Amino acid sequence: MNLPPGCPPRCRGCAHRGLTEEASSAQKEGWIRTALAPWGDRIAPLRSPDPQRRLGYRERVRLATRWDGKGWRFGMLLRDELIPLEDCPLHAPRARAALNLFRPLPPPLAFPLAFVTLTGAQATLVVKASHPLEPPALDFSGLEAAGLEGLWLHHHPAAGRRIFGRGAWCLLWGIPESRNPLGLLYGPASFQQALPELYALSLDQAEAHLAPGPGDGTGDLYCGDGASLARWRARGSEALGVEISGSALDRAARNAPGCILLQGTCGQRAPQIRGWLASFPQGMRRAYLNPPRTGLETEVAAMLTDCPAGRLAYLSCAARTLRRDLELLEAGGYEVVSLTPYDFFPRTDHVETLALLEGP
Repeated sequence: MNLPPGCPPRCRGCAHRGLTEEASSAQKEGWIRTALAPWGDRIAPLRSPDPQRRLGYRERVRLATRWDGKGWRFGMLLRDELIPLEDCPLHAPRARAALNLFRPLPPPLAFPLAFVTLTGAQATLVVKASHPLEPPALDFSGLEAAGLEGLWLHHHPAAGRRIFGRGAWCLLWGIPESRNPLGLLYGPASFQQALPELYALSLDQAEAHLAPGPGDGTGDLYCGDGASLARWRARGSEALGVEISGSALDRAARNAPGCILLQGTCGQRAPQIRGWLASFPQGMRRAYLNPPRTGLETEVAAMLTDCPAGRLAYLSCAARTLRRDLELLEAGGYEVVSLTPYDFFPRTDHVETLALLEGP
């Protein structure tokens, strides 16, 4: 297998790295057609990025750490071994530059570094400590030259499988938030879809289907920092966003002014979502869903069938749970109009799907 420079042979992060673009796309389309077979006649071709964007595209990086006696290494844990990924060819250039700048940080006894995360121009050093640590000496001019805008220190005494906890956050340098290519604010712990240009295409497709406008009510579940909420508000629709993260909701309020925002899981907030949607005539209800891999909570699926939306768009990152949820929604009277797979993670076996539905 001919691997690009910086790609460790033992890394398990890219299941399709030995495949051509055509072979990878064929496998992803085949998987979607198998997993979503009941709607095979409504599955569109895979939407992929430009070929030059198949490397160097990852702006969101979460890596474990190890001290090798000379400096820090950052990568993926394989059992108890760290596979170094500082120069992974999938990382965006500024992520690779920043990781190499962090290698000379102080050793573990002085600086118990557990994880390094990069979210676009925001970087975070996660330390396994409950008490405030002395900020490490760093070449901040080098961080700026690498393309970073903010560097955080996060104290998380129980850092292990979970990267972030309730410990203190300290801005060591720069500004606390940045703007993504879509012009929206994000922070150091924000979720961001890879390949913003392809994500924008999925939002274009969802927006064209939902066609929200003045007088409509659009419920945006799992709304994050408000990238989709901003779309609905720009078209004049009333909008309700639900998200578990308080910091994400704070940014959503600024990215999409005028929305009603609820903090908590969508399952917990299902009664309030239902009450808000019910205040609009059924034909003027819209719903946009972007849940985690586990799919819709039982309460959410029940609420969407009990108080149906005229049009619904569902961006799924797991075809198996999407199939389960589509079957539930169909049983509640919805009709699946189209399914479009998106290759947000080239060189991996991961594929996401945008489902568009009409209400009963």
